[in-house]
Amino acid sequence: MNEFQQLRDTLSQSILNANFVKMTLSKPIKKSDGLPNVYIRLVKIKGAEVLQFTYHYTTNDKVKNYTITEALSELEILLLDNFRAATLFTLKNDLLVFISKKKKVSYKLNAPSFKNKLPDTHDKPKERLAEAGKYLQYLGITDKEEKVIHKMADKYRQINKYLEIIEGLLKSAKLPKHINIVDMGSGKGYLTFALYDYLVNQKKFNATVTGIELRNELVNYCNDVARKSEFKNLSFVAQPIQEYDNNKIDILIALHACDTATDDAIYKGLSAKAELIICAPCCHKQIRQQVKGKEQESPLLKYGIFKERQFEMVTDTIRALILEKNNYNTKVFEFISNEHTRKNVMLVGSKSSKKIDSSKIESKISSLKNTYAIEKHYLETLL
Repeated sequence: MNEFQQLRDTLSQSILNANFVKMTLSKPIKKSDGLPNVYIRLVKIKGAEVLQFTYHYTTNDKVKNYTITEALSELEILLLDNFRAATLFTLKNDLLVFISKKKKVSYKLNAPSFKNKLPDTHDKPKERLAEAGKYLQYLGITDKEEKVIHKMADKYRQINKYLEIIEGLLKSAKLPKHINIVDMGSGKGYLTFALYDYLVNQKKFNATVTGIELRNELVNYCNDVARKSEFKNLSFVAQPIQEYDNNKIDILIALHACDTATDDAIYKGLSAKAELIICAPCCHKQIRQQVKGKEQESPLLKYGIFKERQFEMVTDTIRALILEKNNYNTKVFEFISNEHTRKNVMLVGSKSSKKIDSSKIESKISSLKNTYAIEKHYLETLL
């Protein structure tokens, strides 16, 4: 199609003159394709120059390398079938390409956006830790072709971020040969199943995973999926967190356990001397209700939304300090929230053997409580 001749000539010439920077394809014709854009750059592989196409799908990246001739053909196909716009960046100028609904191609030249070229090293696509498996189909995350369903893309991203965090935490934990993992407040089990598959099927850990969930219908559903997936050492139990009485816990997980349920879970982990305690707290009501009506000196607490956020931080800081007081190294960092909550903080405690000054930590807890007129933190009453 000779309407693309200007693009072909400009691209070829920019590579020949060593002023090609990069190219992007955007404005997808069908959003349902799950391919919002394609990023193209020049790389050297084994001494030869090739154009590397990174297909940025909503759920993962795919990378393909083409010779210049192959790349020109692939570009025409993509611009006719998938995209309505492209920008070719060179050190000389930017060439904007537009494709109308009737497939008419138009061009516009702009001043160059870049003064320097990009490095020509070869990048690998980011690894996805959640491998395709039947459990993802049963949970409604992928279809029968093992493609991620568009509306579940955020959940799939959350699963992979979660496994990435777990992978990092396991490297520093001293775990026994057989690992007992308890997931308290497991819900529909998306992350519980992903964790089991990653640890047992991919990493070949000898592990037993138990999900604790209050709702019978979810427990039955998850046990059915575990059976169909042939996850033999994964099971779900219907009971409150407070009633779970197994003291053999190596890794305690409580993601989005509401309000004091997070504290109940932490208490179970502390009682069992778990190597890892991993929480993503939400619905911080206990302290807020306790200080209702009490005058606060800080101007930050004049406004309701700031008050809510401040007491979330205070609640989780005291939790972290209590973990430290019980010989855990603590970390607080950002996690990806689920579809039901904007809360995105993860609190992690890993068992430590170093000596601690418990009176100093207790002094910090008392100071926080005095500052905000807090009588007690629920986790303290459990201990």
